[in-house]
Amino acid sequence: MATGKETYLGSMAKSITEPTTQTSFDQGIAQFTWLILKFVLVMVPLVFIINCLTKGNWGEAFFFAIAVAVGLTPEMLPMIVTVCLSKGAITMSRKKVIVKRINAIQNLGAMDVLCTDKTGTLTMDRVILERHCDVALKESEDVLALAYLNSHFQTGLKNVLDRAVLAHTETHAHAKIPEYAKVDEIPFDFQRRIMSVVVRTPEGKDRIISKGAPEAIFPVCNNFELNGQTHSMDHSHIGELQKEYERLSTDGFRVLAIASKEIAARGPVAGDSTPYSKSDECDLMLNGYVAFLDPPKETATAAIKGLQAIGITVKVLTGDNDLVARKICKEVGLSTDFVLLGSDVESMNDEQLADAAIKTTLFARVSPAHKQRIIKSLQSRQHTVGFMGDGINDAPGLRTADVGISVDTAVDIAKESADLILLEKSLLVLEAGVVEGRKVFANIVKYIRMGASSNFGNMFSVLGASVFVPFLPMAPIQILANNLLYDISQTAIPTDDVDPELVRQPHPWDVRQLMRFIVFIGPCSSIFDYTTFFMMLSLFKCWNVSTPEAAAHSESLFQTGWFVESLVTQTLIIHVIRTNKIPFLQSRASWPLLVMSSIIMAIGIAIPFSPLGISLGFTALPSLYWPLLGLSALCYVSLTQVVKMWLLQKKWI
Repeated sequence: MATGKETYLGSMAKSITEPTTQTSFDQGIAQFTWLILKFVLVMVPLVFIINCLTKGNWGEAFFFAIAVAVGLTPEMLPMIVTVCLSKGAITMSRKKVIVKRINAIQNLGAMDVLCTDKTGTLTMDRVILERHCDVALKESEDVLALAYLNSHFQTGLKNVLDRAVLAHTETHAHAKIPEYAKVDEIPFDFQRRIMSVVVRTPEGKDRIISKGAPEAIFPVCNNFELNGQTHSMDHSHIGELQKEYERLSTDGFRVLAIASKEIAARGPVAGDSTPYSKSDECDLMLNGYVAFLDPPKETATAAIKGLQAIGITVKVLTGDNDLVARKICKEVGLSTDFVLLGSDVESMNDEQLADAAIKTTLFARVSPAHKQRIIKSLQSRQHTVGFMGDGINDAPGLRTADVGISVDTAVDIAKESADLILLEKSLLVLEAGVVEGRKVFANIVKYIRMGASSNFGNMFSVLGASVFVPFLPMAPIQILANNLLYDISQTAIPTDDVDPELVRQPHPWDVRQLMRFIVFIGPCSSIFDYTTFFMMLSLFKCWNVSTPEAAAHSESLFQTGWFVESLVTQTLIIHVIRTNKIPFLQSRASWPLLVMSSIIMAIGIAIPFSPLGISLGFTALPSLYWPLLGLSALCYVSLTQVVKMWLLQKKWI
């Protein structure tokens, strides 16, 4: 029918080797980088031309423009992002979450929908044979003996259900295993959903024993056994029989039907050692059911409540039937008002599936292809989707999701396709990882907000100073020193604490919010830069350029005043931007950030009085400057806080 990549396994292999798409985090960093580049490309030529025309010194203007370009560039961005992500990865590893792809940490924090399997995640993944009964649900040792014969003589892969049957070792004697000889086997396949063995009975006849999903066994049965008597399976009986096994499913049991028939012994067909085939699975007698229970985890209910409390919707995608899945979902606190079956998914187009997937909590009887479509449909509605899987067939879904999550006991291909590996298959572990991911993202956004708003404000300040000030507003070496000290002050951001409300809900990357923050917060710094210009020019007579000595003194004094004001206010404002609360009173930074900020501000204030300050072209500032600087800093912090609160009230940031 098909070869190579056109086969089912070939298409799966192709889908998991395709390059991964950029995460929203990668896209956001790229957009921010281009935004800064645009600032630089507009700003630097303007500064160069204005200073050439107003100052007349082309060489000096060129180096000043280059220094401005360096000052506008967020050089610490790669380091801050990498340290934040690395620190987050180390912290998450202590919480049993291993990060394979470091940028996935942000997506984990932004995740608002988690798609997960039922088995092992919501349940204990420890299947127990709880019931073996006839068609009227009365306990029957004969039904257990038939199931034991089937599982015992099966040579194919014994799954958890077979192992649960064979765990009843006392049945070995009751089923008289030594008296039977295996004749043939008809393996399981996903089309029939039946597995059969053929045994030679002590009486010399061949008995076909089949087990499978009840809905697959019923059509191949002509009659059923009850109380030692055989009854025909007419339509009225089929309805009653279905109700009986559905009662088991509704109680949370996974049900297999057992059917059999005896026929005359058949020898091997010439040239074929297997005398039986799928066509012999007909005219069977339904003997009863074996029902298995995989009980819910004790932690599942608390874990789901925890995920819902932090804004994550949990959706269950399972291959099991909907009755069993409904029972488990109800026990762990998941709504089952909206359920979609694989057949429903098959009949929907992408638009219909996207509409249905938003409100559906449980998807039952779904195939791997269905899971992939469901994930894509949720993504089409702007959701950040996590997918948790551990099987071979989960690999495409793990690659498609924004963040693929597997466990250390998963098959290799699932672990290879995943972004994160849980050392414990528990949603509680995942919840801890999500919270840590949000903390990492919050600290990265702090730096980006600070850098972007500061650069935007500096753009207006430098342009204005270049036009109105009769000399360079700051020497190139002074700009670089200011930029270096300011960058050092932010190296402690990865250690900063995050306000609890910032991790209660997912916060996906939003460039519009960043732009609003830049446009409204950035100019606040320019206002106080201009007040400093006015103070230095008017109050401290920096207009005086009548003689070369006066001009040199005025230039040095002006540059020193702006350098100190710029460094102190920029460093102080970190504590306003880092929180949505009132800084210092309602929310305090981590002690490394507090210490680093204090050290940098102290260095900025001390430099003009040091030998280093003289080599940088600074001069001692008058005594009146310091109280005015304190007033400017207080007013700047207050104004920024007011604008920030206004933006929060408008829900613009």
